[in-house]
Amino acid sequence: MGTEDESIEQKSAARKEALRALRAAQELSESKEDEQDDAVEEEAPAMKFRNYVPQDKELQDGKVAPPELPKFEDPIAALVPAVEKKEDPFVNIAPKKPNWDLRRDVQKKLDKLEKRTQKAMSKLMQEQEKEREMAEADGNAMES
Repeated sequence: MGTEDESIEQKSAARKEALRALRAAQELSESKEDEQDDAVEEEAPAMKFRNYVPQDKELQDGKVAPPELPKFEDPIAALVPAVEKKEDPFVNIAPKKPNWDLRRDVQKKLDKLEKRTQKAMSKLMQEQEKEREMAEADGNAMES
């Protein structure tokens, strides 16, 4: 059994050595990662603030001045506008005569009445003509 005890002790010693080596390797890798993290943080681009003013003193260095826009000259504004005659806009709204809409609505009836009036006047003139001829005929008959 002595050999078994020795082999177990050897195995446990070998395991302890392997664990120490793993711990040492892990510590080394952690320290390298920390260094890499520091390097990554230093290599990271600086933050730029165009429209925001940070309250942290460290971040205020990243404030960027707003860009200056070039001067724009409007070619249309440079032209002198033609002087236009100013009219009162209400002149065109109001009717020329106060009864224009009444005339428009009644025009057909007025046309009919005009025709009837002309016929009546011509009829009256014809009657007066006949009376005058009869009066002349009577006047001539009495004289003869």
